[in-house]
Amino acid sequence: MRFSSPKYIEAIAAHLKREFIGPEAHEVLGLSEINQVEQGDLIFVDHPKYFQKAIKSLANTIIINEKIEIPEGKAIILSENPFEDYNKLTLHYFAKNPLGANLNQIINESATIAQNVTIGNYVKIGADSIILPGVVIMDHVEIGDRVVIGPNSVIGHNAFYYNTKNKTHTRMNSIGGIKIDDDVEIGASCTIDSGVSSLTSIGEGTKIDNLVQIGHDTVIGKHCIIASGTGIAGCVTIKNNVTLWGQVGCTSKVTIGENVVVFAQSGISKDLEPGNSYFGSPCVESKQKFRELVALRNLPNLLKK
Repeated sequence: MRFSSPKYIEAIAAHLKREFIGPEAHEVLGLSEINQVEQGDLIFVDHPKYFQKAIKSLANTIIINEKIEIPEGKAIILSENPFEDYNKLTLHYFAKNPLGANLNQIINESATIAQNVTIGNYVKIGADSIILPGVVIMDHVEIGDRVVIGPNSVIGHNAFYYNTKNKTHTRMNSIGGIKIDDDVEIGASCTIDSGVSSLTSIGEGTKIDNLVQIGHDTVIGKHCIIASGTGIAGCVTIKNNVTLWGQVGCTSKVTIGENVVVFAQSGISKDLEPGNSYFGSPCVESKQKFRELVALRNLPNLLKK
């Protein structure tokens, strides 16, 4: 998430009471987690396994628990607990307002907002959109024109993103949001999680059935169909015109190519190539899976021989 104006590393380090290495005039443009980082962001890293990934990322400032050599133009803040200090910065620079504060709401006069709808802060709802009873729209959500959101859906709840140490799970504060483009339909009792520091987004014309879960920072393309009971983890990229049938499960950080069809109750564990159909768990191309099922069905007869 970008600051409203750049901050200087000296002020950030002073707020955390930490030492920094880098020029005093070093600017920080925003806060981010490592998977969604943009040029000029501050991120944190607390395990040597990810040091090089952090250093080579677009981030120009890194909260880290070890002195390391840094490239020109980057800076580090030394911390005994990088994750905790990152969370402190999110609360300091992106403080949460009460859900009922009704700050910076822009709701088109032609939109229909039913009774018992809760709308958070920094929310925009476009023309002719329909928000049905029981919907909860959290902070930093942008909804386009002619969007329909079914009863009891929750849009923009916290990302399911935790830092685990000594078998204790600590939530990373969500400072991102959600962008829903024009002509999207979302069924009843769906849950779409906020981005951790960026946006979870749903492309124009996509239709989502009831009881679908979409994780943080997932990007769904245009004109997709997602059927009931589907669960999509965080940081998934789904290209245009994809169809996911009922009860499909998708792990995090995979890409599903354009025009892919995934049949019901399949499990997606890796990238899927464009234009193919898939089935099974873990899913493979459907023709291959159907051949495997036929062979399995014929196995008893083969064993008798």
